Amino acid sequence: MHKDKIKPMLFSTMKSYSGKQFVSDVISGVIVAIIALPLSIALALASGVRPEEGLYTAIVAGFIISFLGGSRVQIAGPTAAFATIVAGIVAKNGMDGLMLATIVAGVLLILMGLLRLGGLIRFIPYTITTGFTSGIAVTILIGQLKDFFGLTYPEGTETIETVDKIKAVAANFGTINPWALLVGAVSLLILIVWPKISEKIPGSLIAVIVDILMVELAKLPVSTIGNLYQISNKLPSFHMPAFSLAAVRNVASDGFTIAILAAIESLLSCVVADSMINSHHRSNMELIAQGCGNIGSALFGGIPATGAIARTAANIKNGGRTPVAGIVHSIVLVLVLVVLMPYAAHIPMPTIAAILFMVAYNMCGWRTFVHLCKTAPKSDIIVLVSTFVLTVAFDLVIAIEIGMGLALILFMKRMSEETQVKGWKSYDPEEDPDGMNLKPLPKHVRVYEISGPMFFGAAERIAAIDFSKNTKVIIMRMRGVPALDATAMHSLEQFHHRCRENGITLVMSHVNDQPMHTMKKSGFTELVGKENFRPHIDDAIEWAGTLVNRTAE
Repeated sequence: MHKDKIKPMLFSTMKSYSGKQFVSDVISGVIVAIIALPLSIALALASGVRPEEGLYTAIVAGFIISFLGGSRVQIAGPTAAFATIVAGIVAKNGMDGLMLATIVAGVLLILMGLLRLGGLIRFIPYTITTGFTSGIAVTILIGQLKDFFGLTYPEGTETIETVDKIKAVAANFGTINPWALLVGAVSLLILIVWPKISEKIPGSLIAVIVDILMVELAKLPVSTIGNLYQISNKLPSFHMPAFSLAAVRNVASDGFTIAILAAIESLLSCVVADSMINSHHRSNMELIAQGCGNIGSALFGGIPATGAIARTAANIKNGGRTPVAGIVHSIVLVLVLVVLMPYAAHIPMPTIAAILFMVAYNMCGWRTFVHLCKTAPKSDIIVLVSTFVLTVAFDLVIAIEIGMGLALILFMKRMSEETQVKGWKSYDPEEDPDGMNLKPLPKHVRVYEISGPMFFGAAERIAAIDFSKNTKVIIMRMRGVPALDATAMHSLEQFHHRCRENGITLVMSHVNDQPMHTMKKSGFTELVGKENFRPHIDDAIEWAGTLVNRTAE
């Protein structure tokens, strides 16, 4: 299939590439780079790393992922989903720990692509992705309250966990800086209103320029990036972290989290992009590209990267239709880094907070969240709310693990409730070919119809089947059973054993392909006897009558 090829989309699009498309890609690449500039800086600061490291990520990972990726239009770089995870890793293991975790994630992503696991992402329930996305949005918003209100914390205040941040904000809200609040409010106003005026120039860039002028000209006592960080306009340089088995083991779980999140977010972004341009991405190639991009980003001083839905959508809206636009976006950011980065020192911290507030608002999907809470089944709402609360209160790893566990348990419960075993009392093949109860079955014959999947969650239904003393033949009608697992197979074997002990013959009617394959493999067909497997219910009842007559003779 086209989308499953392990071949970069760039090479496929080059076959019919034109000069006109090149112009569109370049224009789009430049616009997306302008959008990515303040976002990359803001997301780097939210991740607890230096501002330029956000740009390094957009440059290195953005270039590699566009060059090797399986999507025509994907734009990659630092994203909000990683901010809280990265901040936690940096606080715990430092930059070298983050680099190692990102490299581990990159290797896992490449393996996932080579093993063609791209399609497995669809098995992660929508309630879980909605829950953790909304949860991440809330953690980002909480993390920016300090800078937005210009709060001052006493030295030694712990603010790694979200709960700690809430406590710190509540305890120190009296230190609010009204000038910081004013600058932040002006930024928010610009970010909300500007898109109605122009979509070509990003509101975040206008907010940055206006706020720099406000703070510098009026000499407002507001913290800027330069007050808190040393800013460098050097190009990213190669750095290899210290490798050891103990170090890799220490960051393995973080690497796994980054890999899973990068895979989910990138492939979700690809799906959204496909619907916008009526195309098909290559999910396995995209995973390989994400892996290479993350390894590259880590080795050149960046942070984890993934496909960014907002920047990808901006690329599409501005005419980008091939990976060339993503490559141009990275090259433009190199020029921006060298020429404009020193001026980033003047960006006020409340402006960064306001930009991240808007990022959080756009990613939270509160309308979807509320809609699901109103319309989804109770089990889905439990998974959604649990994932959301766990993401905010603890972290994404716990949220996904418990969310997936809950989703699986509730799904199995729902499926086991769908599996039913019903006993027949009568049957008329002429008036009711589907077997509605109209006339008595042959004497000493009982029919049990099973509907739904037979798996470990429903295996006890078979064990619960009871039969009277004068029963000679039991027919199991299985036309409504699409699948049979080992536990249910074991229950069937035990049931057959009970039948034999009571002198009852078991007849199987209309067994579908998958259950029949399982039965043959386990030797159940030999145990029951091939002659006792009948293709449909009429044949099974006729055969049961013959068996009853034989025993009577």
